[in-house]
Amino acid sequence: MSGFRAPVGDILYTLDACGADTLPDWDAELVAQIAESFAAFAEAEIAPINASGDTQGARLENGRVRMPDGFRAVFDRYRADGWTGLTAPETHGGQGLGAVALAVTSEIFSGANHSLQMVTGLVPGAIRVLMEFGTEAQCAALIPPLAEGRWISTMCLTEPGAGSDLARIRCRAERDGDGWRISGEKIFISGGDQDLSEGIFHLVLARTGDADSGVKGLSLFACLSDRADGTRNSVTVTRIEEKMGLHAAPTCQMVFDGAEAQLIGAEGQGLRAMFTMMNHARIDVALQGVAHAARAHAIAASYCAERVQGRGADGAPVTLDQHSDVRHMLDGMQARALLGRAIAHTAIITLERGDDPDLVEFLTPIAKHFGSEIGTEAADLGIQCLGGYGYLSEYGIEQIWRDARICRIYEGANGIHALTLAGRLMRGPAVDRFAAFLDRNLTCSGTRAAWDAACAVLRNTADPAPLARDFMELSTLALCRSLASRFEGHEGQAAIASYLEDRAGMAGLIAARMARRGQ
Repeated sequence: MSGFRAPVGDILYTLDACGADTLPDWDAELVAQIAESFAAFAEAEIAPINASGDTQGARLENGRVRMPDGFRAVFDRYRADGWTGLTAPETHGGQGLGAVALAVTSEIFSGANHSLQMVTGLVPGAIRVLMEFGTEAQCAALIPPLAEGRWISTMCLTEPGAGSDLARIRCRAERDGDGWRISGEKIFISGGDQDLSEGIFHLVLARTGDADSGVKGLSLFACLSDRADGTRNSVTVTRIEEKMGLHAAPTCQMVFDGAEAQLIGAEGQGLRAMFTMMNHARIDVALQGVAHAARAHAIAASYCAERVQGRGADGAPVTLDQHSDVRHMLDGMQARALLGRAIAHTAIITLERGDDPDLVEFLTPIAKHFGSEIGTEAADLGIQCLGGYGYLSEYGIEQIWRDARICRIYEGANGIHALTLAGRLMRGPAVDRFAAFLDRNLTCSGTRAAWDAACAVLRNTADPAPLARDFMELSTLALCRSLASRFEGHEGQAAIASYLEDRAGMAGLIAARMARRGQ
């Protein structure tokens, strides 16, 4: 298997092409230095333990989670180099950089070792929640350990009876003097326990209202793994899930048995606070998918450039990448990675600029949906390019497929994001802001006419659910065509053109199908 090489050039190119220079205080040279420095660390330290971590996996021993060999040593170096505090406020021990710098390192991290990124990657979101909803005292006490890497954060939402439907959460929080105690069960908690950091900072969504209060009865709590006196809090991991992929990332079933906690924000505002973390996390998931697509393409392109199979039209032996079918698959992989990154970067740059929140709201579900889909699509194509070798563990693409598959499920299943786009976002200003974006960037009149027709169908239907998948596909296609011109002169320009040519006429077909279904 070819060694991991971070796609630093493509990342920096796309940031520039998507308008990073419109951000206040944008420093392209600094971001390039950060990308190159983290890429060197990821290539030398993080990536080499990816395959071994997948083979060994995390394990539960005597009620505590043990990470695979080498993970603690790599995290110690990650922490010592200051990467844990990259975006934390300087006033609380961090470096104060923005979300764009984090997007750069997060993609590289995910491509090198998704499991380790998964366990460590929620810290910036937790800090963001504290900064927006915590008190000054909470920020002063809780952010520095996170920024320093002494604590790693989790996000505890899901329960056995409450997956995407958070109104069904039953985990309860009760007042206990000046504090609170949490009791209940949570499942599918990434990094619910680990032996990398000194402590764990659990953000827990729990019910403070009555059983029938729905999401309005949910509040957000900080629940530390250890009490102030150094003893373990009443938080127990009862099992680690056996998963298809991400074997080195412990996915935990947890029990809170009167665990000490403190309220973050106001009672009944837990979902609002948690979504501060989740909206950024969804763009992060998009970049996880992009990272997998880029890595799958790199492996397949390297293999196919060296593997001699068959003959060309002149009868001479040729490498696999000279065969049209294989070239088409390689181009499709490259185009997916480039366009997925462009969508995610457009979303995160617009979010950081802060001048068009409604556009961000429309871009985010598209970024998450497309980014997570292309991860497995590219891996699947890569397996096909390598033939029988792609099906083996030796080249690593089968692990990419397994690791990437969860991206279409967590941080909101993709069908839910499609329904959000066709439902709630069609009834507010977000769709108008996306239309304005298309006005500025989409030159394909046929795609624009089809998208406008689809919007008209949705506005006149009582139930958008049967049309949601089609509208997501059409909106994504319109966005991809809008961004394609940004790659003029890039080595992937022809691959993108081929990818979009395969979809010529598709916009009209989708709009026509929506019109029939919407009658």
